[in-house]
Amino acid sequence: MAGEDWSEAENAAIVAEYFAMLADDLSGKRYNKAAHNRDLQSQIDRSRGSIAFKHQNISAVLKSLGETWISGYKPAFNFQASLEDVVSRQLQKQGGWIVPPTHPGSRDFQDATPLWPEPPPTQRNTPPPGELEQMLSVARKFDVAGRDERNRALGKMGEERVLHHEQSVLRAAGRDDLAREIVWVSQQEGDGAGYDIRSFTPEGQPRLIEVKTTNGWERTPFHISRNELAVADDRREDWVLFRLYQFSRGPRAFELRPPLDAHVSLTATSFRASFD
Repeated sequence: MAGEDWSEAENAAIVAEYFAMLADDLSGKRYNKAAHNRDLQSQIDRSRGSIAFKHQNISAVLKSLGETWISGYKPAFNFQASLEDVVSRQLQKQGGWIVPPTHPGSRDFQDATPLWPEPPPTQRNTPPPGELEQMLSVARKFDVAGRDERNRALGKMGEERVLHHEQSVLRAAGRDDLAREIVWVSQQEGDGAGYDIRSFTPEGQPRLIEVKTTNGWERTPFHISRNELAVADDRREDWVLFRLYQFSRGPRAFELRPPLDAHVSLTATSFRASFD
């Protein structure tokens, strides 16, 4: 069957097997890739190399869907469109996203070290055009940004992680007084403020933090509301977008400052209809 497209049944078998390995990978459990490969060879008429490369295709689909993947299977693009649907269905079986093996509680976040934000993505580290276009196409098709935005559990965990990060930074700077004044606005006052957390710099300047969280890589698209953009524009000196990514593996982060269109392309995704 070399050179032939994979059937629906073959894709379903290898995707289920991949997700089983991914669960072990995320939980730190030992697993044997070669044994998994041999088991698949006994189920479907595919070679060891073909199965290994398909694993890399699945990693690429997961990366495009804004999810984590098995680090030992480097994403390989130009995958079958039918594979996207099979992986998406497997995600839906798990509630629509890959949940961290253990949900960190408040105590875990309180003990966590600061996040140390990295530089944001730039033109210099953009993937090859063909690879990027395929990822963006999948992200649009499955509304990856919208899915992350609707994921209340993921969003809340991300905000709580940033809340404790801010407290840790201020306490390390000897500003326990300011650390006690931080407000988790989205939980305590509601969602309409245009930011999630009201914090401070060690010098006492306000930090109005909008948190955007994903399991995906650093270029995973995200939603931002008209109100958030308006507050960002009105409070340019104080407002910051705190992007958490690769959350299920232990989050990494970067910050974006207004104007946001200096960093990202803003695309209108909905319109308000009103009667004259």
